[in-house]
Amino acid sequence: MHLTLAEAVRLAQAVAETCAACPDRDVMIAPAFTSLDSVCTAVKGSPLLIGAQNIAWEKEGAYTGEISSVMLKDLGVNLAIIGHSERRQIFGEDDAMINRRMHGALNGDIQPILCIGETLADREAGNTFPVLEKQLRQGLDKVSSEQMAQVVLAYEPVWAIGTGKTASKEQAQEVHAFLRQLLANLYEKNIADATRILYGGSVKFDNIDNLMAQPDIDGALVGGAALKAESFDRIVRFR
Repeated sequence: MHLTLAEAVRLAQAVAETCAACPDRDVMIAPAFTSLDSVCTAVKGSPLLIGAQNIAWEKEGAYTGEISSVMLKDLGVNLAIIGHSERRQIFGEDDAMINRRMHGALNGDIQPILCIGETLADREAGNTFPVLEKQLRQGLDKVSSEQMAQVVLAYEPVWAIGTGKTASKEQAQEVHAFLRQLLANLYEKNIADATRILYGGSVKFDNIDNLMAQPDIDGALVGGAALKAESFDRIVRFR
């Protein structure tokens, strides 16, 4: 919940310039709903992808406060973040609701980015892997092998979001490798290998290189560091 309409457009235009200079990188921004239309118009024709911060499971109806795949496609939005830790922790969205949102996206031709992650209490209790397995299994319930070609995963340890704490590259890699093996068990190895798994949790310009050097980390879900064009530019240009 950041940036006015004018600020969002300026940031999107700056990021679009970065995308043009880095054709080998896929970059998405997910503005607030109030800015989606203007941002889509401002960067039309650029390689910058535009996503929504959430999506409903129905295409229309009495769902005050929600936004549907039909509405998003009408604007030119093609991706949606689902199950973000703030939606889970602050707004009480459970795995069942998140799974419904996943199907709302997939059935509406919107590419979903499914977020999963453990709290500090989970990690300290040694429950990281059981918690993540539950979230992944339930989030992907009845998602077919064919649909998995559209799914992106994002591992965001709740204890590292906005706290300045980042999972070490070893911790992040361990979890990403676990998730990829779990995908292989749920589907098959080629699907697991092809699925992009992003890391999100206090990603900054000074840790992106080490994170992206890990074999099972395919990208980053960036929060506060994406609010300034200069810091986000450096993240996009990771080495």
